Amino acid sequence: MTTRFDRGQWARSGAQTVRPGVHRVPLPLPEDGLRAVNVYVLEVDDGLVLIDGGWSIPESRKALEDALAGLGHDLAEITHVLVTHIHRDHYTQAVELRRLLGSRVYLGSGERRGLELLDELHTDQPVGSLRTLRLAGARELADRIEAMDHGGFDPSVWEVPDRWVEAEELRFGGHTLRVVPTPGHTRGHVVYLDEARGLLFSGDHVLPHITPSIGFELSDDPGLPLGDYLASLRLMTTLADAALLPAHGPVGDSVHGRVAELLAHHDDRLDETLAVLAGRTLDAHAVARELGWTRRKVPFEDLNPFNQMLAVNETAAHLDVLVARGRAGRASVDGVHRYTRCTGHHESLPASA
Repeated sequence: MTTRFDRGQWARSGAQTVRPGVHRVPLPLPEDGLRAVNVYVLEVDDGLVLIDGGWSIPESRKALEDALAGLGHDLAEITHVLVTHIHRDHYTQAVELRRLLGSRVYLGSGERRGLELLDELHTDQPVGSLRTLRLAGARELADRIEAMDHGGFDPSVWEVPDRWVEAEELRFGGHTLRVVPTPGHTRGHVVYLDEARGLLFSGDHVLPHITPSIGFELSDDPGLPLGDYLASLRLMTTLADAALLPAHGPVGDSVHGRVAELLAHHDDRLDETLAVLAGRTLDAHAVARELGWTRRKVPFEDLNPFNQMLAVNETAAHLDVLVARGRAGRASVDGVHRYTRCTGHHESLPASA
């Protein structure tokens, strides 16, 4: 059985053993609503393998050092860092550990363009999300977000990985990890499946208590990120069920169980979004203002600007899937996407939606 941890205690510092040789280490995310990011430590024949690296800040490195010491290890034993996706709370400390220790960093090949754009744009701003906001009719909100201090851009933590991974198997000593591409949260998100021990290191793809933001990245070709995400969720149901080892939140017993909940949530959200349209033509910003947010159904106006951005972007993503399914139509008026509910439609679901 997987060792379970109390939902309210998962972000407490220190290593917690999930299975023999597999440990969960929550690393701090100061001033972030997620509270912490889970880094998983795998003991292998010739050292330690990490799943995700954490955010490159002093508090995170200290917490990792202390947790490893509690396990009888130290940083110098880290030989590989397998990263699930490009976001700073997963990737940037992996780059720092490579610089410090010579560890090898692995990242999904779908993140290649995101790293190239970071190098080209040299910005810490959520450029793709700002573009989506403006297309969604939320130009004023986009301007507010753009004017905020996002922490400053540090190019040194956005170096390329040692190895780009795709759908393949990685072997470390006597252990094999299967790389499974799961685009949606980002284009290059991957999960790592330990089939022998029945463990899925799910990154932000499958989270136990929240749904991940969709398409939150730099991109010059956003595509249909929610369609990709739903397809990636369905892919999880074709694999043997496993214990859920997420990047945020406690360990769970069943990936399939949580995936079923996430798919049902998005089905409900698509219906709610369509219901808001009713007989009207609206942009995504207007639709988002009529929906409730989080499990507590918080009004849009009560969200802070950053979460309003996520809410508008999520609404746009759901509306675009409704268009792909033939349940809504979309037209561009003065640079804003406006949506209308289709009546008497014949729903056609593309493979990516």
